[in-house]
Amino acid sequence: MDTPAKLIIAAQFYPPDATTTAVYVGKIAESLARDRPVVVISATPGSRAATQPGKPEIVELKSWNPRKSALLQRAAAICLLAAQMFFSVLRQARSEDIVFCVTTPFTLPYTVLLAARLRGAKAMLLIYDLYPEALEAAGMVRSNSLAVRLIRFANTLLFRRLDAIIVIGRDVPPLIEKYRGVVASQLHFIPNWALIPIGYRKIDPASRFRAPDPARFIVGLSGNLGFTHDPATVFEAARLLRNETDIHFVLSGWGVGWGALNDLYAKDRLENVTILEPVPEDELVEFLSAADLWVIPYRRHIAGVSIPSRLYNILAVGRPVAVTSEANSEGALVLGEEAIGWVVPPENPAELARAIREAARDRQATMDKGVRAAGVAEKYREDVALSRYREVVSEVDQARTRR
Repeated sequence: MDTPAKLIIAAQFYPPDATTTAVYVGKIAESLARDRPVVVISATPGSRAATQPGKPEIVELKSWNPRKSALLQRAAAICLLAAQMFFSVLRQARSEDIVFCVTTPFTLPYTVLLAARLRGAKAMLLIYDLYPEALEAAGMVRSNSLAVRLIRFANTLLFRRLDAIIVIGRDVPPLIEKYRGVVASQLHFIPNWALIPIGYRKIDPASRFRAPDPARFIVGLSGNLGFTHDPATVFEAARLLRNETDIHFVLSGWGVGWGALNDLYAKDRLENVTILEPVPEDELVEFLSAADLWVIPYRRHIAGVSIPSRLYNILAVGRPVAVTSEANSEGALVLGEEAIGWVVPPENPAELARAIREAARDRQATMDKGVRAAGVAEKYREDVALSRYREVVSEVDQARTRR
């Protein structure tokens, strides 16, 4: 009987880092370690302490983490990390191994794949963010720029040489299949999952997040807002609804989008908007349960580029969602298929305000959507997703043994 291949996971973020990416990668690594030896190459300080018998072995790289506003230093840091990962994978990998890389930062897959191929190992990629498409959607680069053309050329070389590409949204494959040499059999759809217990939570009038008037219809916005999000749409929708005193917006989160949101609020302190400090992890369930409706606002052209992982936690507590995106995005597909929310054209405050008004006017129908949402969340359980990861890795391993 063939010995299972060793799996080498290259990921910048890993527990004890508390980001969503780190949590997911940690769960995936521990699940895969049930079937085979797993080595995680991490750039997270303190991650090596997690090495235990029967768990993944952690190789911790020393990393440089400039502040987010220092763009040149951050660019240099991600290039340095990619180089460190290259040499670490080169030291760890052998021809009988499988190398599994995560697209964070976006420079990582190119050097990790090169190291895997130099060692003759199989290579897999987990796509959380797709570049240069994400940069284009955020308006940071032009589609005909030299940088975009270079990244697309590198992607063409990268994607067709991968043994498996895992995507977390059904809107991603059409973008990847545009690259020459990619075949459908390489692509595997495994959605993310809820990170909190699944179950419908009734509205608690005593929740401090609904104070001072628990009878109001609460619209929530939460989590990290990156370059692909458009918080201004939510704020402008609140402005359009400012005379409807039974509707109130409660906003809490972090990221570059929150800087823009705070600037808007500083200029116009709408009475129907409350902005809170980021809610601690141990209060997340209470916070998500406090709103009647949640909004996930995206810019134009994000289908296949940015996946709303926060969607699964919202569904888990039993709340409907209004997502601003194209109809073919993963979030829009889930909401449309299951009738558990509203899909609104991106960057359209008037249409978002209309959807919120509709939700507030028929609270029973909105609550019914939430009850259905909790049921839908059962499709996005941790055990289901991790089982699929193990299947895909086993398929790659079996292909190795048939060489």
